[in-house]
Order: sequence, then C-alpha cells, then structure tokens
Amino acid sequence: MRAFAAAEWDRAGRALGSARQLVETDPDSAASRAYYAAFHALTALFALREQTFTRHSAIRAALHRDLVQPGELPEEHGRDYDFLTDVRETGDYGGLTQVPAETARLAVEKAEAFVAAIERMCPDLAG
Repeated sequence: MRAFAAAEWDRAGRALGSARQLVETDPDSAASRAYYAAFHALTALFALREQTFTRHSAIRAALHRDLVQPGELPEEHGRDYDFLTDVRETGDYGGLTQVPAETARLAVEKAEAFVAAIERMCPDLAG
C-alpha cells in the first residue's frame, strides 16, 4: 500500500500543477484537475490506512465519516472537498454551464489548502 500511496501523492501534485496552469485558459479543466488533486491526496492518505475505495462517492463519504466527524480534519476541508466535487461535475459534465475563471481560481485555492492539510496529517507522503 505504501507504493500505491506514494503514486497517488505524486498524481495529486501533478494534478495541482495542471490546475494552476489551466486556471486562466481552461477553467473547466482547471476545476477538474483541482478536484483530482484533492481526490488523489485523500486516496493516498486512506491507502496508508489500508483503506481503498472504488467510487468517488465512497471516498467522499469516508472523508466525512472517518476524518471530519471525529475531528481529524476540520469541517472546512470537508466543505471544500464537497465544493471541489461540485465544480468538477460542472467542468466535466456541465453542458452549456461552464466553470467561471473566478470559481476555478477558488477551486485551485481550496485544493491547495486540502492537499496541504493531508500533508500535515501524513508528512512522510511528501518526503
């Protein structure tokens, strides 16, 4: 599981870098990449705890149940993950509705904060 966690952490970093680069030119893709940065960081954390999930809804539920409710992660980060999920769905499947650049910038900020919070919980992920 450690190798899987490291690979997921690496994917989180790459997704966050992509989100930063795309925010002004392709807000839909930036919002999607911001979500995936948080998703992969969270997947890495759960992998270190020997937990894996096959559905996005399952990892989202586990975030709230296993991390936010017991107080390991502030409620703000649970709300931020929910926000990132919503903007990803708009960016990926919104049809005529697109993610505004301002919302994409906010998504990148929230993803950066979320990934940083996961890193504080598991500093050996980044090392």
